[in-house]
Amino acid sequence: MSRPRIVIVGAGFAGYRAARTLSRLTRHRADITLLNPTDYFLYLPLLPQVAAGILEPRRVTVSLSGTLPHVRLVLGEADAIDLDGHTVHYSGPEGDGGTLPYDRLILAAGSVNKLLPIPGVAEHAHGFRGLPEALYLRDHVTRQVELATAADDPESCRARCTFVVVGAGYTGTEVAAQGKLFTDSQVRKHPLRAGMRPRWLLLDIADRVLPELDERLSRTADRVLRQRGVDVRMGTSVKEATHRGVLLTDGEFVDTRTVVWCVGVRPDPLAESLGLPMERGRVLVDPHLQVPGRPELFAAGDAAAVPDLEKPGQFTPMTAQHAWRHGKAVAHNVAASLGMGERRPYRHRDKGFAVDLGGVKAAANPFGLPLSGVAAGAVTRGYHLAAMPGNRIRVAADWFLDAVLPRQAVQLGLVREWSVPLDTASPELARVPGGPEKGVEKRGERPRERGAESGAVKGGGKRSQAGQGAAEPTEAEEPDRSRSGGERVESQPGGGPAKGFASPGPAEHPDATEAQESKRFGAPISVRRPDVTKGHWASGTGGGSSGTGGGAARSGGRTGTPQGTRRAAEPSDPVQDPDAVKHPEPPGPVTRDELRAAHEPPPDAPAVHKRHPEAPGPRSHNPSEGAP
Repeated sequence: MSRPRIVIVGAGFAGYRAARTLSRLTRHRADITLLNPTDYFLYLPLLPQVAAGILEPRRVTVSLSGTLPHVRLVLGEADAIDLDGHTVHYSGPEGDGGTLPYDRLILAAGSVNKLLPIPGVAEHAHGFRGLPEALYLRDHVTRQVELATAADDPESCRARCTFVVVGAGYTGTEVAAQGKLFTDSQVRKHPLRAGMRPRWLLLDIADRVLPELDERLSRTADRVLRQRGVDVRMGTSVKEATHRGVLLTDGEFVDTRTVVWCVGVRPDPLAESLGLPMERGRVLVDPHLQVPGRPELFAAGDAAAVPDLEKPGQFTPMTAQHAWRHGKAVAHNVAASLGMGERRPYRHRDKGFAVDLGGVKAAANPFGLPLSGVAAGAVTRGYHLAAMPGNRIRVAADWFLDAVLPRQAVQLGLVREWSVPLDTASPELARVPGGPEKGVEKRGERPRERGAESGAVKGGGKRSQAGQGAAEPTEAEEPDRSRSGGERVESQPGGGPAKGFASPGPAEHPDATEAQESKRFGAPISVRRPDVTKGHWASGTGGGSSGTGGGAARSGGRTGTPQGTRRAAEPSDPVQDPDAVKHPEPPGPVTRDELRAAHEPPPDAPAVHKRHPEAPGPRSHNPSEGAP
């Protein structure tokens, strides 16, 4: 008799906990498959500390294959679920796809950034739901402070060191608190212009910070933020976003280059595509986290509307605390449906909340006891260490090093702006040129309706097809291939090509490349390169890439034929009889002195490894820079 097949979609708080619990409960009596776009579980509450440079990115990730024994990991994103055929169709990270049959399915797809119909937000704001977005924000903030420090224009300096965070919930409050400390530490050694300091704005249409929490926690967080210098504006939000800044609802225009969108989350659109009874985008389930009428289908986490038995008539909120406990409950109920244990309804009573405000400050109320300051900071970090399923020692070590050593503020350049759009169905993945993507085709467009391109799937809809297979890059994400050598292309404010990488073309003849280099720099570049067949140096005109460690010849760009390059054969040229060519006799053994003499230039030859006095040096990583 074959073992039952359990498929879990998503490895967030609910999916990861369900997989770990099922692995222990089934004990090899079921085949457990976990479908997830990444090979790690992300501990989201510590993501602001990654953006602030306190924790290294891998500290907040936990390996799935390393911590989930007897669980098969499949890398990919669920595109469609055939509820009647009991199959899950998915797309792999390299554009390939597959199908996973199941006897029990746990839908734990999680959530994505919530968008509002505000002009310019999708184009000029960035979310904070995944590791790529945190890495991008850290690099972006560091770059803006460095550019502001070197700026001659006071208006440019003021705009670059102004940071706007929209949303004063958990994430927005922690991002603003940690970000203010991060930028203050950067300008401590490299001050801005006289009278200028990094400015952080925290906006929300609510009447107080952390509106979903106890008022005492809200007052503590508000007081710490204002004392730190954060401009907290409640009852105010963004009316329009542009490349120059944001227009607020009170009529003020704030010049800024940074808008962090933390207004909340919405369930993953995969849940809505199933055609099941919904509650604000979440699949309705019973207290046992089972979909009514579908005994093989369960849902948990942000994708499920779970009745709150402690508050009749309400559903559990979309928080990590509930999702983590959903995972344990749904695992027990799935095992019970297979004859392993008993069913249990989900019931949870909050034991308190904790908000990290950076440094030694925090706001917490464990078991209803309100705390602030150092005590709250100790409770908050202790809670995170206890809640993390791994990396506890590494996280504690990073906290200790941050306390005794200055924070490192460097740009790694690993994530570009165009690769982390706000309107995406996969915030955990960074876009790559020509790679499969999930989400919109152009930044600023609304996502397509799930199933619009491939038709209805039996028993369920289809996820967005933008990015299925090798999608064609759009104007907003198309790398500029008019430049050679894989140069980075920076987007210009108000339009122009988006940031990306230009793919190098096929290698051409060295002389053709030198001709392009010569026209690029506006003057022929004379070099002498060795002709090893004749044992002496031959002169020519080119870009200096031959013989200087330049590697493969560059291609692309403008073509031309400056003086000194080889002329192509023409029909009028005489054809030499190949039989008349005298082939030299094979040379005898070459001594070391003869070999050195053959490769050494004559005394009057210019050194090929040095820059020509009338020509620029080899192209640097930045096209605007010269040779070192």
